[in-house]
Amino acid sequence: MAKVIPFKAVRPTRAIVGLVAARPYQSYTVDERESRMDYNPFSFLHIVNPGYKYDKVITGEERYKLVKNRYQEFKEGGVFVQDEKPSFYVYKIVNRHGQEFNGIIAATSAEDYENDVIKKHEDTLAKREKTFKTYLKTVGFNAEPVLLTYPDNNTIAKIIKDTQKGHAEFEFTMTYKDTHYLWKIDNEATIDAIQKEFELMNTIYIADGHHRSASSHLLFKDEKASNINHNGLESYNFFMSYLIPESDLVIHEFNRLIKDLNGLSKEAFLIKLDAIYRIENRGAMPYSPSKPHHFSMYLDGEFYSLYLRKTYYKFNTALDRLDAQLLYKTILQPILGINDLRNDNRIEYVNGRHEMITIKSSVDSGKFKVGFGMCPTTVQQMKQIADEGLKMPPKSTYILPKLRSGITIYEF
Repeated sequence: MAKVIPFKAVRPTRAIVGLVAARPYQSYTVDERESRMDYNPFSFLHIVNPGYKYDKVITGEERYKLVKNRYQEFKEGGVFVQDEKPSFYVYKIVNRHGQEFNGIIAATSAEDYENDVIKKHEDTLAKREKTFKTYLKTVGFNAEPVLLTYPDNNTIAKIIKDTQKGHAEFEFTMTYKDTHYLWKIDNEATIDAIQKEFELMNTIYIADGHHRSASSHLLFKDEKASNINHNGLESYNFFMSYLIPESDLVIHEFNRLIKDLNGLSKEAFLIKLDAIYRIENRGAMPYSPSKPHHFSMYLDGEFYSLYLRKTYYKFNTALDRLDAQLLYKTILQPILGINDLRNDNRIEYVNGRHEMITIKSSVDSGKFKVGFGMCPTTVQQMKQIADEGLKMPPKSTYILPKLRSGITIYEF
């Protein structure tokens, strides 16, 4: 039984929402960030990078306090205004490739996260969770929703479609050519209908935002423990999420680039691979895999196809069947000596929206020795792994849509 509630979002005014909205801070290059902050005083980047005002790098709790100050300045200056009634928000994104995403921004339950109603498929780093929990506790808001997905639901789909017939609160296009739309639902009957449909769902799944949701859960536990009058209705019991149906979710793969062959010659490396895979040389033209358990490899100016020898590897769990895990267990760890996928600086990741030519050019540059391409993970695989209580290797999925910060803000 999934619990979702409406909330009074703090939102930019219609006239400047396109100037406020920003991608996650780390997704910009230094030059991009500075350019946007130089010429756009409304960018949410000014809030998350408060040291820019003083031309100084500020970190830790000092930065968090300044983030809160900048946020309050934006509110006091009329950049942000809070809605008067608790609402759900129908949110639509149409990206430059014509892909369309439709869902609902709502507050979701930290207890549902704790009780595995909201299921996870990725590991999180405890240090990062605690750091972000401290950040949340200091600033007092969520500015970017966690991306959750739920089974397609005809009633919710109809509500979304009917809502979109009305006048949009926001309609704006970003420099990446993604167009964003937002409609507000504050009608109590419609809110009740949405909540009842989610209450019928035993499980919803995190698609993107595992650290953000984990940190919100830590904050919930801290606040609950320190509040002798805790009743479960306080704003810290919830975190902001964007819920979309499974059919709207788009998953790309993350391909792998490796800097060396772990001391092996090309010939010795191929001989070791031959024990596990049937290898075919595909020449110099870019080549992509066509089905699960089938990889492409670029090495020394040539592409290869790798077909798993089925007698070599046993599939006992949903995780075993995941190509990212299969590549790790058969090549990256035993042959190339990469044990820690998060921290080994010999491996880098390229999301599958880039063509295999990116793998080729990266290896040809000399920075990397070999590259591997794979097929994307499916939504069903992601769900099965979460249902079995297992966790994917890092960088197993590149999931769309990618959300913006500062469009709706949840305060606690």
